[in-house]
Amino acid sequence: MKRILHITGQMNRAGAETMLMNLYRNIDKSKFQFDFISFSSEKGDFDEEIKSLGGKVYNISAQNFISRMLKLQKFIKNHPEYKIIHCHTLLSNAFHLYVAKRAGIKFRITHSHNTSDKSKHKLILSIYKMFSTYIINKYTTHFIACGQAAANFLFPKQKEVLILPNSVNTKKLAFIGLNKKNYIENEFGFKGLKIIQIGRLEPVKNHLFSIRLANYMKNNYKNPFKFFFVGKGSLLNELKKEVNENNLSNQVEFLGLRSDIPELMSGADVMILPSFHEGFPVVLVESQSVGLPALISDSISSEVDLKLGLVDFANLNDSLSKWSDALTNYNKENMEMEKRLISLSNKGFDINNNTKVLEKLYNSMI
Repeated sequence: MKRILHITGQMNRAGAETMLMNLYRNIDKSKFQFDFISFSSEKGDFDEEIKSLGGKVYNISAQNFISRMLKLQKFIKNHPEYKIIHCHTLLSNAFHLYVAKRAGIKFRITHSHNTSDKSKHKLILSIYKMFSTYIINKYTTHFIACGQAAANFLFPKQKEVLILPNSVNTKKLAFIGLNKKNYIENEFGFKGLKIIQIGRLEPVKNHLFSIRLANYMKNNYKNPFKFFFVGKGSLLNELKKEVNENNLSNQVEFLGLRSDIPELMSGADVMILPSFHEGFPVVLVESQSVGLPALISDSISSEVDLKLGLVDFANLNDSLSKWSDALTNYNKENMEMEKRLISLSNKGFDINNNTKVLEKLYNSMI
């Protein structure tokens, strides 16, 4: 059995981590086992499940990145069982790959999950990106990306990149979507337009825009509606304050972390994703598998629209009126479930197919 060392930072319920867990749950564990490096002393959301599946979570905490890299190098040298390292930390992959090379790891995978790394300091970011992508391309032996846009961001000159779409259990999600349409109404007792936003409560996800939109709809949309925010993050108190100051407690509800996301999607009427940037969000693969329409920012790559009639784009500079109209007049026509499943599988989004692709890649590393 090969043990693969994954570097993710911390295994919380974010997009890349959720995708990785989907692969981990389905991979042949008699042949491959996943272990994880966490650069935090705090427990990750998936840590207990990882351990139940036979994996290990190693915590490396340090006050600065130099100390972190020295500790990582020492760890790798003390664990010669790892021949493959699989990195998921975007531009920070540069440091981990450099250390892995120095520590003697023969096979070094970089996995690109995003199409941007926004920063207020554009000059610093530009220099950092130039340095990081140079190191990444120099010390990576195998390249993976969730989509072509993510590949272009981190490996702009690489021709041999494995495109591994963020896959899910499409059949399971489709059946949940079919059978749990009243889930939110039953769970929360709300009847009306149910709008769901799933993602970390962090600036990039742009929840403040959704709150402003809720405030506009409160004054201009006559029928009952509610935004359900699913996730945790550093902006929780700030967002709650914004909701309270605008008297939106009846229009916005914070659900925190949830394990019933497919059911929540099934019970929602429409999903909103006004992010400033994304890679290839797993949540959009899940929503399209469920059959949930989504209104998303056009800052997100158009390749996330899987051509199932379930994704519409809007510009963040468009009026709130335009966003409101799109949310309240979404297209209710939906592709038949069987056709949707066939289309998702043909496009490479079924977890069973993609797990086999990853197993083949790992098997090629002797």
